[in-house]
Amino acid sequence: MLTPAAMTPAQQTLIDAVAARFGPKAAITDADTIAPWLSDWRGRYAGASPAILAPSSREEVAAIVGLANQSGVPLVPQGGNTSMVGGATPPADGSALILSLRRMNHIRTLDPAANLAVAEAGVILADLHAAALAAGRRFPLTLGAKGSATVGGLVSTNAGGTQVLRFGTMRSLVAGVEAVLPDGSVHDGLAALKKDNRGYDLNQLLIGAEGTLGVITAASLRLVPAIAARAVAWVGLASPQAALDLLRRIESPAIESFEIVPGDSLALVLEHIPGTRSPLEGRHPWHVLIEAVSSDPDGEPPAAMLEPLLGEALEAGLIADAVVAASEAQAEAFWRIRDSLSEAERASGPAVQHDISVPVADMPRFMIEGAAEAEARFPGTHATAFGHLGDGNVHFHVRAPIGADRDAFYAEQAPAITRLVHDMVVAAGGSISAEHGIGQMKRAELERLGPPSRIAALRAIKSALDPHGILNPGKLVTLAPGRRGP
Repeated sequence: MLTPAAMTPAQQTLIDAVAARFGPKAAITDADTIAPWLSDWRGRYAGASPAILAPSSREEVAAIVGLANQSGVPLVPQGGNTSMVGGATPPADGSALILSLRRMNHIRTLDPAANLAVAEAGVILADLHAAALAAGRRFPLTLGAKGSATVGGLVSTNAGGTQVLRFGTMRSLVAGVEAVLPDGSVHDGLAALKKDNRGYDLNQLLIGAEGTLGVITAASLRLVPAIAARAVAWVGLASPQAALDLLRRIESPAIESFEIVPGDSLALVLEHIPGTRSPLEGRHPWHVLIEAVSSDPDGEPPAAMLEPLLGEALEAGLIADAVVAASEAQAEAFWRIRDSLSEAERASGPAVQHDISVPVADMPRFMIEGAAEAEARFPGTHATAFGHLGDGNVHFHVRAPIGADRDAFYAEQAPAITRLVHDMVVAAGGSISAEHGIGQMKRAELERLGPPSRIAALRAIKSALDPHGILNPGKLVTLAPGRRGP
């Protein structure tokens, strides 16, 4: 048995009150049950907490947050705990309780005619996909963690994924938000209004706030018609610039995904992920995964559009080889490679990950020159980038030298590597966080590199809405100077 974190009197009082009002399922103090939720997905951050509070309704969330605010007990909202930046990990000192939204896992309504679903914060993305499909619709956002990522976390981090090229980030797919604010009051913004000019848009403020301004309890989400047919292709080519030229050549509303994969990342997947195989014969420096779709069962099949375009690109020398999946099983096998890139890299050894964006036209040059600069400055490392080339967002990773000690690498080299990469990104007019958020991993870098006016505004908003600093302490932004948390 694990030893639970020590409770402060205020925490004990809050835990007892929650258990008394909402039952034992709402207040978990068993250390073994809590343990899996104390570290992040990557294993970079570990915290401590004496309890998980697990409400099952908006009203229970409001009551718990209100009590926490009154007693000064910080809360860390948590869904599937798939944050890539330590955004859902409690502080190491045990000062905060975890507020789990996983019991709030109902799809309240799903209206195919209106193309809207209202899903609670704990709904798992894959379950939302399945429910929408059963109604002849789909929710057009997907990512590798779809089996565990939850709606609340996706909204709170303004998640992206592999279909941003056509549909945008979560911000574009959220039509309304329900949330509990730091004082325990409820913001009911679920109505999917196309026009609403009542001042500041609280829904948009809460999207991407990483649980620092409110606890998302439900969201109205935009749906689109289900896919009637799709074509998934794997392409081998010489460079990121060739990949972008290919995208420009084939770009159309039917192209939903355009993912770039370096050859060495593919090799890691083939080495570490059982059952995977290379889609193409021979070796290629770079690869692209393309998905084209149609929602019209009587329309032209996407393959009939995509195949001749790739044939023309092959004849023009723009690409070296290509294959269009001959079956759904083969299409899923292609996507499994893409979705396994992070898992394969993690199995290969330590790496410093960066989720960055620069203007699309500048991305190919950045991928090549940025990698060369990182490797030159840190001998023995290997830098590479993969991801959403079409929307200017790649995951720029710097892998440790072969045989490097994990802890020593993270302690001694990772901060300097991150500083270099972020400096290059800012110099290129980009963002140090394209889709994963800031969390605790990038907070210092945001304060170092963010325009002072932006940082001041973020702090002012945090101080105004959460003056006691009870929601997700240590993430995204600190309280404004002169303001103190509990």
